[in-house]
Amino acid sequence: MGTGWGKLHSLDKVTEFFTQLHIPAPSFNAALVATSELVCGAFLLVGLFARLAAIPLIATMCVALATAKSGDIEGIRDLLGQQEFDYVVLLIWIVICGAGTLSADHALGRQLSRA
Repeated sequence: MGTGWGKLHSLDKVTEFFTQLHIPAPSFNAALVATSELVCGAFLLVGLFARLAAIPLIATMCVALATAKSGDIEGIRDLLGQQEFDYVVLLIWIVICGAGTLSADHALGRQLSRA
């Protein structure tokens, strides 16, 4: 969530970085990534729509690994050492298992089952 907030407040720098990485439509994608990180990060923070919120973040991290971090990755050991890879693994876990019992999703599910 914090990185999305930071990117939204410096979209020109993020757009320039995306241009250097040869990401298509850098202005659009910079805004998309910043908004996704902020909104989906907020949803994950409270555990609301966590499984759905994790999906755009997985895509964002995979693109980051394939573009911004590709020069740092020469093998599997380098990939496993990347923070973005850790995020992908954790986000996949959330997609599979959900947010847990202290989440808004769980509370919402209990309310809906009572109704």
